[in-house]
Amino acid sequence: MKARLLRIAGRVQGVGYRDWLVREARRHGIAGWVRNRADGTVEALLAGEEDGLNAVLTACRRGPPLAQVTRIEEQFAEPPEEPGFTRRPSL
Repeated sequence: MKARLLRIAGRVQGVGYRDWLVREARRHGIAGWVRNRADGTVEALLAGEEDGLNAVLTACRRGPPLAQVTRIEEQFAEPPEEPGFTRRPSL
């Protein structure tokens, strides 16, 4: 299992990005979480098998219809201890 921590910038808050990412991650069998940050970015921890992880990473660059992703910072991370993919409170 591989894991990535993402910081997604652009018009990503108030456009349904988190709910959309929860659906995408669950559809591809990805574990982790997503939350808004006070600086206007969205932060997400994604963990899973390479094919599913790559599919969700590609989808994150596009986002839902109302989003406009301008930048994604990506780093390696440890997989989450809890199963499933959740929406966390804003930070």
